Amino acid sequence: MDYEKLGLKMGLEIHQQLNTNEKLFCPCENSLTDKKPQLKILRYLRPTQSELGKIDRAAFEESRRKLQFIYESYDQHTCLVEADEEPPQPLNLEALEISLIIASLVNMQIVDEFHVMRKQVIDGSNTGGFQRTGLVATNGYLETDYGKVFIENLCLEEDAARRMHEEKGKTNFRLDRLGIPLVEITTDPSIHNPQQVKEVAYQIGQILRSTKVKRGLGTIRQDLNISISDGARVEIKGVQDLDLMPKMVENEVKRQINLLEIKDELQKRDASIDNEIFDVGAVFKDTESKIMSKALSKGGSVLAIKLNGFAGLIGRIIQPDRRFGTELAGYAKKMGVSGIFHTDELSSYGITREEVEAVNKIIKALKGDAFIMVADKDEKKARNALIEVQRRSKTAFRYIPEETRKALDNGSSEYLRPLPTASRMYVETDIPTISISRKYLEQIENNLPELPSEKRNRIIVKHGLSEDLATQLVKNDKVDDFEKLDAIYNLDSPIIASTLAYTIKELKREGLNVDSLDLKVLEKVFSYINENKIPTASITAVLRSVAKNGYSVREAVKKEGLEKLSNEEVETIIDDIISLNNDIIMQRGMAAMGPLMGMVMKSLKGKADGKLVNKLLKDKLIKLID
Repeated sequence: MDYEKLGLKMGLEIHQQLNTNEKLFCPCENSLTDKKPQLKILRYLRPTQSELGKIDRAAFEESRRKLQFIYESYDQHTCLVEADEEPPQPLNLEALEISLIIASLVNMQIVDEFHVMRKQVIDGSNTGGFQRTGLVATNGYLETDYGKVFIENLCLEEDAARRMHEEKGKTNFRLDRLGIPLVEITTDPSIHNPQQVKEVAYQIGQILRSTKVKRGLGTIRQDLNISISDGARVEIKGVQDLDLMPKMVENEVKRQINLLEIKDELQKRDASIDNEIFDVGAVFKDTESKIMSKALSKGGSVLAIKLNGFAGLIGRIIQPDRRFGTELAGYAKKMGVSGIFHTDELSSYGITREEVEAVNKIIKALKGDAFIMVADKDEKKARNALIEVQRRSKTAFRYIPEETRKALDNGSSEYLRPLPTASRMYVETDIPTISISRKYLEQIENNLPELPSEKRNRIIVKHGLSEDLATQLVKNDKVDDFEKLDAIYNLDSPIIASTLAYTIKELKREGLNVDSLDLKVLEKVFSYINENKIPTASITAVLRSVAKNGYSVREAVKKEGLEKLSNEEVETIIDDIISLNNDIIMQRGMAAMGPLMGMVMKSLKGKADGKLVNKLLKDKLIKLID
């Protein structure tokens, strides 16, 4: 695709948890728990007007679902602040300092005063119906291979509660994550290539890892904002895999192109939407369709709407494994129904041609028209779902709606809610303003941590590492461990570096739990090599045995029989192999070195260093041939 011609614009939002001792607005533990909750809180949430007297559209739609929220609370990890039963306590200044360090590392202009705002969120992820957030810095930038990318904002805010599971009309959250401090870094839409967005995400991630942030699954979350010239801005939530980012962009661009083609086709057909909702339950009184009969047997309803001019378009593919009908179903599902039925797929659900014709007769459908049905035991829920489908269908022949979507594992996305507006922001009155002095900023700027690129270049020069090895150490956050080990042991630096950068990763690919291979284990392994107890070639075998069997390094060496042979023992094995292969030596001379070396190393089973074996074997062959 010609992305420049399409007018592709992308922005990135990165949310990173900070590794502070306390939460952002209370002294509770800044960690998660899987213990049984000590308390459960039941809440309903509703939207409120902003200072401008407007209600945010995303908050309004969530409120229509009338969900019940249950919050799990704990003594050590939560308090009355998370329960929204008391005002927030003073801001965590350690979190503010970390955010100022990050802002300085990405060349941002830091604000003179830090003000906390309330951002309305009523999907249940915050007990108060809003998230506290404050602007730290603006106008930063990063250099990429595709050009400069500008960073609009860096905010310090509280993380949301953990969504544990959902039932019909009810969602369970755990409050341990609520209030954990995090930074939100937002770029402007100056990213124009799918590969560039991956590079930006990687760069920012590396910068964050050079500061005091949390590590591990779920501690960093990335959202993509994507648009094309004639399309709409769409926010895709939860893009975790950096390698999947370019595919995610490509699929969203295809989705919008296909929706634009559907729009043009609907305009040509002079398409329209009838507002009437029809009860077609009588058609399926004796149906063989299990889904329809199940809904009706529980006293439910089957309702239908007519879409004039939509025939053949609802089933059109717009993303991998997703059709236009899937988009419409996403809006319906937000009202609590399991899905929709449309004329392009009815035979898959056991609905007969006669039943289709009967529905067409009730709704007075003409050739070229389509219909959508919802079957549910709750008639009101089914009706609300079809109202949402009507609303989305009316936009189909006018424009692509701005949406917040959820990233899927295959690189596609699904509808979550409308894109939020500025109407959800208002001032937090319970937290005083914090001044940020020039002197304080100078102290921070004079003590900034080493950037990943600087660290990589330094260890290449200082330790004689290859660019690839240095890059892998930085990428895997192993530089500090490497330098500590390299300073202690008199070994070749690349041996230590490759163990940290590649060997442990290879063992993990074998399915082994490498968590036990910590710095203490590595120190012991390298001390054995330093003391000439095991050869360098045994590193992988020792670490594999420790990870697989839970042995100590000493036990692994003994159990695997990896003790290093003495020089005399190695010479004896070499002499035996030479005597057994004298004919080869007489025929080939020094050219026999290769095959003999292989035989010796196989016999030694890694119990001697290759360099020593090579020298001993070579010396013996020279004497023998001479």
